[in-house]
Amino acid sequence: MKSDRPTREEALALFRKYNKSDSLFKHALSVEGVMRYMARKHGEDEEMWGVIGLIHDLDYEMYPEQHCTMTEKILSEEGWPEEYVRAVISHGYGICSDTEPQSLLEKTLFAIDELTGLVATSALVRPSKSVLDMEARSVRKKWTDKRFAAGVDRTVIEKGAAMLGVELGDLITDTIMGMREVAEEIGLKGNPEQ
Repeated sequence: MKSDRPTREEALALFRKYNKSDSLFKHALSVEGVMRYMARKHGEDEEMWGVIGLIHDLDYEMYPEQHCTMTEKILSEEGWPEEYVRAVISHGYGICSDTEPQSLLEKTLFAIDELTGLVATSALVRPSKSVLDMEARSVRKKWTDKRFAAGVDRTVIEKGAAMLGVELGDLITDTIMGMREVAEEIGLKGNPEQ
């Protein structure tokens, strides 16, 4: 890393070095988009939040059994600032990390990581296949069907919303709004005219 603050380009290059999966890349872009949206909403550092969102699953494809552990090692070896490393590791709290989310950035990443998957899956079953015309109620309708997007841990999302002190519906709306900004890149622009 050349600068004190990792750039999006550096994060992207590092992510691509460790990940080849298109679906994982789209997930990274989704989380980045939502983190940037949330940073703007809260008057925070959009670039920092976005880069952390983009890189959060760095080790997932190559080291799924060591998720977060290998990311910490890789980012530290690359000279990433401790604040960035800690934020990334905290998204796995209670699953694969003991680092509890403390800052608004960390709590937001923890809350929206799983939620982006549920929003994406909900969008894909819509006639439009788009997040551009989707509202929170569409996601809420699917919430209780545990077979729908079965890999999404809803308890993590609920825990994240509680950490942030926000209503689940509001968190879903914010996540949709963030994903709308990157809809084309993540394959969820669809055809909202239908």
